[in-house]
Parts: sequence; structure tokens; C-alpha cells
Amino acid sequence: MCLSTLGLPSFSHENRPHTASTAPVVKEQKDWGIAGDAREVQRTIAIHMSDAMRFEPSRITVREGETVRLRANNRGRMLHEIVLGTPAELRAHAELMKKHPGMEHDEPYMAHVAASRRGDIVWTFNRAGTFDFACLIPGHFDAGMVGQIIVTPR
Repeated sequence: MCLSTLGLPSFSHENRPHTASTAPVVKEQKDWGIAGDAREVQRTIAIHMSDAMRFEPSRITVREGETVRLRANNRGRMLHEIVLGTPAELRAHAELMKKHPGMEHDEPYMAHVAASRRGDIVWTFNRAGTFDFACLIPGHFDAGMVGQIIVTPR
């Protein structure tokens, strides 16, 4: 779940607030799963972000069909984000962000997290495989701010 769906402001990549969305979360099937329902969360996984351009942990494992809350805690002094996807899609999005650093977007598989704040993504991993998460703010991805999600088969 993005910050905007929590009633908190989400941010563009220039740290300007988006307009908070009151629309329901769009549940579009992606290769790495589908937006989950907070009432179906089976566990919360804390992921810490830092200005060292790292996630901790950088590798998590979930079960196929599991709905989890990924709680992104920004321990840094700058804006970070967590975006779920395939390695190819994240690379392509990171390149797009370099060309358009002020681009605003707010999808259920991403959370923009201001310094010393937290953001949640509620996601159902309904397909087995290996997927990634990353911070796509220009320079962060290239600095290695990436992680991996292993979705084990049922």
C-alpha cells in the first residue's frame, strides 16, 4: 500500500508532495503478484533504507500466495523509495527516471518514503519466482540500492 492510500502524502522524486489519492487501489496482475488487501496480511516484513544506498535485509523470502506488508523504514536523511518488479522492468524504470527525475507516479507496488519516515506496500505474491525491489531515484539504483524477493512455490 502506498503512502497516499494511508492518507499520508506521497512524494515525487523531488520531494514534493503528491495529491493524496482517495481512489481504491488498482489490483492489476503483475509478473511479481498483485496488490493485496490489508485485512489479509499474514506478516509484516521490515525493510530498512539508508543513505548508504542499501536495503536491510536485501533479500527476503515469501511463499507463493502469501500477502505481506513490506514496511519500508527510511533511516536516512534523504528521500528513498521501494519499488517492486522484475529486474528488467526496474532497470528500464531507473533509466526513465534519469531522463525525467521529477516524474510523479504512485502505484500499489511502490512507496516513496521521506527521511525518518516509513511507508508500506501490501502485496500478494501469487506467482513463484525471483523478483527484485529497488530505489529508482536517480543515482540510488546505480549505487546498488536493490534487493531480491524469492517467492517459493506452494
